[in-house]
Amino acid sequence: MRNKPIIIAGAGIGGLSAACLLAARGEEVLLIERQAAPGGKMRHINIDGALIDGGPTVFTMRYIFDAIFAEAGTTLEAELGLKPLSVLARHSWGHGAELDLFADLKQSADAIAQFAGPDEANHFLSFQAESRRVFNALKKPFIESQRPTPFSLATSSGISGMLELMRINPFETLWSAVSRHFKDPRLRQLYGRYATYCGSSPFEAVATLMLIAHVEQDGVWSVEGGMHAVARAFERVFLRLGGTIRYGLSVSDVELHHGSVSAIATSESERIECSDLIINADVNAVASGLFGPSVQHAARAVPAKARSLSAITWAAHLTTHGFPLEHHNVFFSSDYKKEFDELATGYPSDPTVYICAQDRTEKVDGPERLLILVNSPANGDDAPQAHQKIEMAMRLKLAHCGLKIDWDDTRIVTTPPSGFADLFPATGGAIYGRASHGWLASFQRAAAKTKIPGLYLAGGSAHPGPGVPMAAMSGRLAAESLMVQRVSTRKFHRGAITGGISMR
Repeated sequence: MRNKPIIIAGAGIGGLSAACLLAARGEEVLLIERQAAPGGKMRHINIDGALIDGGPTVFTMRYIFDAIFAEAGTTLEAELGLKPLSVLARHSWGHGAELDLFADLKQSADAIAQFAGPDEANHFLSFQAESRRVFNALKKPFIESQRPTPFSLATSSGISGMLELMRINPFETLWSAVSRHFKDPRLRQLYGRYATYCGSSPFEAVATLMLIAHVEQDGVWSVEGGMHAVARAFERVFLRLGGTIRYGLSVSDVELHHGSVSAIATSESERIECSDLIINADVNAVASGLFGPSVQHAARAVPAKARSLSAITWAAHLTTHGFPLEHHNVFFSSDYKKEFDELATGYPSDPTVYICAQDRTEKVDGPERLLILVNSPANGDDAPQAHQKIEMAMRLKLAHCGLKIDWDDTRIVTTPPSGFADLFPATGGAIYGRASHGWLASFQRAAAKTKIPGLYLAGGSAHPGPGVPMAAMSGRLAAESLMVQRVSTRKFHRGAITGGISMR
């Protein structure tokens, strides 16, 4: 089997990450993707020649990508144009109530003091300190660990690590945590919104998601050419390392020999033998049988009630007036609890609206590239929904906050939950896999290594979770698990390997 390629199904960031790392090790890797381009959710939408990011818009946790590119024999700077953002995000509640958060911690504290008073500025600093502590406590035993359990999380970092983990309350919700720190309801909204980064409600999501505050404070970058350029950079590096990519192709079945992966069948009725298979897709696609009945039991299905949120997005090339947009902008609802209560069954009457103004790193004159997003239930596998009401509510929210847009429906591409369900089958449109509701949810995500020898999983629905850097980490974990398994099954063992391996 070692003379046969490793096949990676899915050129999302998890599959691209694994492909580059394995190719850098000298492995023969075939990457197949059913779409015509790499990136998965990091896709471009073309409107009149303007290429607009239609998925993730935030680039953080740069150290993960620096390490992957270094092990692939290059640097991030050599492959991508990155610019650190001095303004992390601009926030609005209407009637002139606006708050910017900055890359500079003191500048953010000063802005919060002016916005909500000096006490809240001090609370902000204590919140950031706790966020940093949570991130440092979870980085190695959870984010970088192959399959963490509550027990392994408590015992893997020694006495000092265990004491640090004991300071994290796993039963607290994010909303409860931010309410401990902030009295101003607007700041509770701002930091509670981090739950939506993984498609969850702040009133049910675990408090450890506060670590996102530290991640963003550690650096947010804009990417020249948009986030899809990240996928293209991985693609270039992989091809340079001798990898092979085939677009417009998907896996329809997986063949097992003596219980181990041995070949795949493709949508073109081909049979391709392989030594190992990494599936970079939503775990529900595996559990629902889209990769064939032989591997269906390798992943546990996510019940519809446990799905993450979906979204409705409007990719647009339009002219704006009034409100001074930054690269990242959030326009908050008037009642956050009501918004998430309504999301449990349908669309909110007063939605929080996010806008990525992709051109705002430079002076804008005329139409600009916008991705407008509101949260939605993952109901994309139901009958088609009417979205006119939520679109009207979105437009009213932006107008209420002072943003005027020259709306032109011919220059807008709408993607509802049913559109995301079509792009990513078996998800119902859920963008982030399983919602992070309850302290056990993080441990219920599929691990890289499955019960089937030679089969591995990667992507935002697998461990360690959703988001571009976490999906990239999932690809690393899949590649590492695969290589460790190869070492352990050699006829002559070199010795035990624990705690992962260097992919260099």
